[in-house]
Amino acid sequence: MSGRLIYLMGPSGSGKDSLLNAARERLAERGCVIVRRVITRSAEALGEDAIGVTPAEFDQHEASGGFALSWRANGLAYGIPRQIDDWLAAGQDVLLNGSRGHLSQARQRYPDLLAILLQVDEAALRQRLQARGRESTEQIEARLARSRTLQPLEQGADHAEVRVLNNSGPLEQTVSQLLQLISDARVCA
Repeated sequence: MSGRLIYLMGPSGSGKDSLLNAARERLAERGCVIVRRVITRSAEALGEDAIGVTPAEFDQHEASGGFALSWRANGLAYGIPRQIDDWLAAGQDVLLNGSRGHLSQARQRYPDLLAILLQVDEAALRQRLQARGRESTEQIEARLARSRTLQPLEQGADHAEVRVLNNSGPLEQTVSQLLQLISDARVCA
């Protein structure tokens, strides 16, 4: 039996990295691997468990087929290492921090993926983005504007199932809900 790709997505500042860090051990106990993304941002500025590369290094890796998925958003390039295909073939579930804007392309490659949208209201997003101190005010506003343009996804505009997970409450509650969504999806698959 092959594993399932779990595609976690949500606006910048919605708490994806915090959620992944908090759920890491319990996901590992269930045989689920969390992917480290490759991002064109310095390792010091990542703020997540990712691999920082230069744009030239990213382009080289992408051109050589080193990514299973790759996309550009918010002035950065993101890649998911091809190794996920080996993990999936070995029967492991694989969870990745994906992009709402790239969901349809991810579904083309992995039609049975479990799409989970992490939601938080815009005021909380703005506050979280400001608190992390990675982006300028203009960059924060651009991220919020991009989030608004991707709102139709939340209403199912891509005509495929997207599970919604609200991260407005305590993180432990969101972790429990994530684990339940994954378990429920496994039973239904």
